[in-house]
Formats: sequence, C-alpha cells, structure tokens
Amino acid sequence: MSRRERKRPDAVVRVVARMLLGPVLMVAAALIAKGYAEVGDGFGAGVAVSLVIALVYVALGGAEAEAALPVLRHAPKLAVGGLLLALASGFFPLLLGEPPVSHRPAVGEHVVKIGALELFTPLVLDVGVFLLVVGVLTVLLHHLARSDDEVR
Repeated sequence: MSRRERKRPDAVVRVVARMLLGPVLMVAAALIAKGYAEVGDGFGAGVAVSLVIALVYVALGGAEAEAALPVLRHAPKLAVGGLLLALASGFFPLLLGEPPVSHRPAVGEHVVKIGALELFTPLVLDVGVFLLVVGVLTVLLHHLARSDDEVR
C-alpha cells in the first residue's frame, strides 16, 4: 500500500460525505423557514451546509471535492449575492422613508404564504445570511484545500 493511499479516509467516510449533502440541505431549508423561534436561522443553516462541504473536502481532497460538487466553484458569487440580498433587505425600507430593517408586511397586514411558509422580509434576510455564510466558508475551505495540495 502506497503512502498516499494510507492517508486517504476510509471508503465509508467518502461515501457518507457525498451522500450527506442532500439531507443537510433539507435541514437547512427547515432552519431557514422556521428556525428556533419562528423567524428562521440563516446563520445556523449556512454553518450546517458548510460543515458538510468541509467533510467533503476532507474526505475527497480539494480537487476531487470540486469535481464532485461543481457548484463549489461559484462560492464567491454566492457570498456576494448573499451579502447584497441581506443588505438590500435591511436598507430597502429607507427608500420608502422607513427605518432600516423594517418588517414587511407590517403587523396586522396580509402575509403571502406558501403552505406554512410566510414570505416576509426576515425570510429574505435569512436567505441572504445563509448564502453569505456558505459562500465565505466555502471560499475559505477552497483556499485551505489548495494550500494542502501545494504542500503535497
């Protein structure tokens, strides 16, 4: 057995790393939709998805992880898009003459619903934070994996 083969994680870890992303994305969607206190938890959802991406990087290595999940190449775009979305949801009310981060629709107004999911400004903020966290942590993981590949 070569030295490089001994350093690779077990086959079970590699298979689990590849299969875990789907279920964690579903948990992340649930966290964004309702979170712990009905508003949502974009940060927690982003960290959960980033942990799975980190597991993929550890299990497969940098080059194989990016080949297995081509969406990882778009992480900087996710981060910028999430930042713009979060900032827009916070500062858009200023254009309407309201204080920043105002809740829309206001209390007592009709809220558009898709099933049990209420579409309102805190949801937009949570989605923006989710994209920002996933994007930034994935870019960080990408650079750490590249430095590890250069050492080898």
